[in-house]
Amino acid sequence: HIRLGWIDHVDTLDPHFTGFLGAVKIHNNIYNGLLKVEYDGKRVSFVPDLAQTWEIQDDKVHTFKLRPGVKFHDGTPCDAEAVKWSVERVWKGTPRSPHAWKYKELASVEILDPLTVRLTFNKPYAFLPVALTGSTGRAGTIVSKAAVEKYGDKFGRNPVGTGPFKFVSWRENDAIVIEKNPDYFEKGLPKLDRATFLLMKEPSAAIAAMLSGQIDGLGDVPVQFVSQLKAQKNLQVYGEIEGNYVYVGMNCKRAPFDDMDLRRAVAFAINREVAIKQAFFGHAIPAYTPISPPMTDFYDPDVAKSGRGQSFDLAKAKEFRAKSKVKGTIEPLFLASESGLFGTRLVQSVLPMLAAIDIKPKIEVVERAAWIQRRNSGEWDLFDFNWWADLDPDETITPEFRTGEAWNYPGWSNKRFDELVNAAQDTLDVAKRKEYYTEACDILMNEAPIAIVSHMPVFKAFSQKVKDFKYIPVDSLNLHTVSLG
Repeated sequence: HIRLGWIDHVDTLDPHFTGFLGAVKIHNNIYNGLLKVEYDGKRVSFVPDLAQTWEIQDDKVHTFKLRPGVKFHDGTPCDAEAVKWSVERVWKGTPRSPHAWKYKELASVEILDPLTVRLTFNKPYAFLPVALTGSTGRAGTIVSKAAVEKYGDKFGRNPVGTGPFKFVSWRENDAIVIEKNPDYFEKGLPKLDRATFLLMKEPSAAIAAMLSGQIDGLGDVPVQFVSQLKAQKNLQVYGEIEGNYVYVGMNCKRAPFDDMDLRRAVAFAINREVAIKQAFFGHAIPAYTPISPPMTDFYDPDVAKSGRGQSFDLAKAKEFRAKSKVKGTIEPLFLASESGLFGTRLVQSVLPMLAAIDIKPKIEVVERAAWIQRRNSGEWDLFDFNWWADLDPDETITPEFRTGEAWNYPGWSNKRFDELVNAAQDTLDVAKRKEYYTEACDILMNEAPIAIVSHMPVFKAFSQKVKDFKYIPVDSLNLHTVSLG
């Protein structure tokens, strides 16, 4: 029985409706997808999971032969009908899934036989492997139709999948418990009998529990505690740069940040190196565009040297500030939350940087639920955010910045950007996709609906008795292979 401290917010364990990694990391262990992610220490790859084989015809037709005999935790079969139903639930279900965009070009889902399903797209779709990687991709997670029909809108509190662990209970503000699925299709797994995720809102309490041995691990270690935990010989700490980026968002739909030159001034005013030291205790690297190092086919390590992207240049910041139509000192609303991986430290760090260009924000700190509601409704001028992506630039920038997308919080729109990300979805040619995403990022960084700050690792900590944890740089926490020594 492993006990894990859990600081992350968990909204629902229905994978088709969550956008929070705190929830995703738990349901990684409850569900499977047609495909899964593997990591060899250098690169990630996509391999069959519920699918036994995967064939592609004409770049648009994907045929999946399923593993025989797999059942959901409620005993119903995970067959072609179940896969079709799950895909269609995301694609065109009611209420609409926030992940529906991942099936935007899907034309049909067909059952060829009880264990064979075919997905046909209108165009080639390069992002499909990511969309289908179960919990990591969310859209491709296969859920029990019978359970959804039984529990209705309470399914997220009564999740049923095919994964190595079955859901047991969720005690509000206390703990989520899962237990071994004895019928799991991977022989010999899982090794644990039970896992308890202790919902601990206060990071310092979670760290104290880790240091005293009350818990066996932490799903997320806030950066201010990383060095302290690394110094403990009885603990092991994992963390690498992941497919994420941290930014300061600007509301493009209202004054004053509907002024592009003002937004550009903010982007050049932020000293990323200083912000990383102050907000992340040095545990991050500067970001110049949203594409991060793990996206090896698309990342450009020389982007800063080339003069592209955003970087600190106070002279340029002052030029754009003078050029903007917004004159004099302004006091925009900066919406902040104390919870999360870095609390209000980034906000506090950038305040003097913004003051240098006559921007003196009024900070409003609210609790997490209110922050989410306010962010979603656009009741802010500035806010800080960390976006966690799924290994591909399509997940990195499309849902956040394509016109009209659910996560386009700044309300920014650019026709050429939309054309480029759409074109990148429509080809499997990696070189062409890199060209499209490079230009799209150039437009995004130039028009500056966000001031990008950093790419950061996500740290996890375990006691030395936790064995065989397999790290994957997509902020997952798979307990499939874990044992307690």
